[in-house]
Amino acid sequence: MSFDTPSENRAFADKFHFNFPLLCDTEHNMGFAYGAAASGAPQHAQRIGVVIGPDGRIREWLPRVDAKTYPQDVLKRL
Repeated sequence: MSFDTPSENRAFADKFHFNFPLLCDTEHNMGFAYGAAASGAPQHAQRIGVVIGPDGRIREWLPRVDAKTYPQDVLKRL
């Protein structure tokens, strides 16, 4: 999830050959709700980690994650 526009996220995904779309939060609503950004209009969200279970409940929330290692780290724990 990022605050970037759909076209910016599409270009980023194409550049790195992602086989999935990136989610956009251009209104910053989800960023505020999950604590990735404080009130106001920050340019970028903080890199947080959130694992949401099948029931829609938050199972894990980490205030800082390394975007390069977090996906593998969380998959190991699951």
